[in-house]
Amino acid sequence: MKGLAATLGGNDGIFEIEELEVPAVEPGTILVRNTGAAVCGSDLHQRRNSMASDTPKPKKIPGHEFTGTVHSLGKGVTTDSLRRPISEGDRLVFPFFFPCMRCINCLKNQLHACAYRMRPNMIHSFEEYPYCDGGFSQYFLLQPNHWAFKVPEELHGHDPALATVNCSMAQVMMGIHLADVDDGDTVVVQGAGGLGIYATAIAAETGASQVIVIDGQRARLDLAMRCGATSTIDLTEYDTPQARVDRVRELTGGVGADKAIEVVGVASATLEGLDMIRTGGTYIDIGNIVEDEISMPASKIIGKQIRWIGLAHYNPWVIEACLRMLLRTKDKYPLLDLVSHTFPLNEIQAAFELAEWHGKTGGSEATRVVVTAG
Repeated sequence: MKGLAATLGGNDGIFEIEELEVPAVEPGTILVRNTGAAVCGSDLHQRRNSMASDTPKPKKIPGHEFTGTVHSLGKGVTTDSLRRPISEGDRLVFPFFFPCMRCINCLKNQLHACAYRMRPNMIHSFEEYPYCDGGFSQYFLLQPNHWAFKVPEELHGHDPALATVNCSMAQVMMGIHLADVDDGDTVVVQGAGGLGIYATAIAAETGASQVIVIDGQRARLDLAMRCGATSTIDLTEYDTPQARVDRVRELTGGVGADKAIEVVGVASATLEGLDMIRTGGTYIDIGNIVEDEISMPASKIIGKQIRWIGLAHYNPWVIEACLRMLLRTKDKYPLLDLVSHTFPLNEIQAAFELAEWHGKTGGSEATRVVVTAG
């Protein structure tokens, strides 16, 4: 059996649609028929970096933020990770990466920090593993013992939104969990894209008394207010870092926020965010996956006794927690409508060009962009 996949290689940033062999369904595996994959910020960074490189990048199938339905079950697989029966056609959400379960981080139950979490198409070159197996493709093979969670029937029909659960929503939920956001906390969210909107709603549902959201697009800030924000700071109105820091101080009675979450992907936002939190506060850095350097006095962290959390992944239980939250709040917040644009697989180039914010005045008009597998 063959399927279509979008591959990216070289350094021109141009995708190719290829027909590739689908990996065999072996005992313990689940073959997923992908329904939609979101264009993540890290996908944009990957394409952007390849275009800036003089050295052509190896061909691969990008994409890690996606969902799908059961195409076929390997021998011995009858349930999801919570022992709920599954069969062909059932919708699933699952992590993309699989931890090794053997390193010190895994043994300490820090699966999100496993240094060896990988996928076959990441370990092997495309020549060694030339299969239709990835995010921006029609199929994905879950390895034996891979976590997978059955989607509640009440969330069926929302495949574009479900595509964003296993990265953007799960990331910020894990970050808020690690930061111990609690009843009465004041939380600043830097950025009101998809991750920022999720962070806003999750912080509100966790019990934050104030959720202050910062962005430069009025439509995104209005959406944040519908998703649990108590106030917003418009970059076009407060157009310097100091003005924004002063505004946060004003909104928090001169104290500063208890917690701040960075989901922008710009290194300078981190310096600004650290000034927004109170002495003894917590800073969660999620979007800043670029290689840009940050320079600051050590006293900014040590003198203020700030707890700084960098996060690049999550533990598997978070996915089920995300699904339960979407179900619980589906009539409270418009989280199931966050995806603003969808494109078929053969228009993935246009999807990336729309989602790209770097170099655009005012950023991208999209909240989230999803590529459907067709």
